[in-house]
Amino acid sequence: MTEVLLAAAAKSAILLFLLLTACAYMTLFERRLLARFQIRHGPNRVGPFGLLQPLADGVKLIFKENFTPAGADLLVYWIAPALSMIAALFVYAVIPIGPEVQLFGRTVPLYLADVNIGILLVLGTSSIGVYGVILGGWSVNNRYALLGSLRSSAQLISYELAIGLAAVSVAMTAGSLSLVDIVAAQQHRWFVVLQPVGFLLFIIGAVAETNRAPFDLPEAEQELIAGFQTEYGGLKFAMFYIGEYIGVVTMSLLASTLFFGGWHGPLLPGLAWVALKTLAFAALFIWLRATMPRVRHDQLMAFGWKVLVPVGLLNVIVTALVVTLLGV
Repeated sequence: MTEVLLAAAAKSAILLFLLLTACAYMTLFERRLLARFQIRHGPNRVGPFGLLQPLADGVKLIFKENFTPAGADLLVYWIAPALSMIAALFVYAVIPIGPEVQLFGRTVPLYLADVNIGILLVLGTSSIGVYGVILGGWSVNNRYALLGSLRSSAQLISYELAIGLAAVSVAMTAGSLSLVDIVAAQQHRWFVVLQPVGFLLFIIGAVAETNRAPFDLPEAEQELIAGFQTEYGGLKFAMFYIGEYIGVVTMSLLASTLFFGGWHGPLLPGLAWVALKTLAFAALFIWLRATMPRVRHDQLMAFGWKVLVPVGLLNVIVTALVVTLLGV
């Protein structure tokens, strides 16, 4: 039992370090890629090739003024950003980032736990992040922040349904809710071939779930300034910021896990395939931000409830019929 706990603690610490590092360099990757889309250079002054820019941004946020709005609920004001970041990190307890490897004569799985309800745990845990948004907007005693949090929470709840329906269709195809079993079922054929509609539902829902353009309504500066983040600065703002970018990495990793075979691929090691697929989906998020204009909130909600949810339900029904009748 002691060895198991020590191994889990070591893997958790390594995973936490990798995630926070990936989040930091995701910001640099986005700024450099956006600069290429806009025919400019992007940050390239701090360190060789600008690689120390995330460190400089972190130091800057640490020394930003740590203010508290008048009339704010202090306990909730501090809890909200931490809740958003912790919810974004917790889902990695069940997401596999690679196959089993041999290390010091032992077989070490590259995931913390193989839970037989892995998808449900991911969806349930990620939905807790909605509370961080709601509490962050409510606690600061600011009408703009409150309206932004209500609008953002409605968006997150609506598009979680599309993601959930896409995940259900994948689970039915694989015959399991375990993410490890889902990856194993794609050894010969990726699920994007069997579930193209489910993949489109998932990727659209993922963009909205992470508050990214063209669905970045929480940061509608023309109407609500920065929405629920309006009264946050310094490290508290950084926690919301980290939660958002970890969400992008999470959705990219889940897309590769559910639809693109996870660690399966020719020639390269499994961990390299996971990294490449995740990076490709992260680049897609940035590409959408660089090319698509922000939609109105009523268009966002109508598209979610009138298009994505009916199509998702239909896809689940068709998948159930095909699995039952053909055993595919």
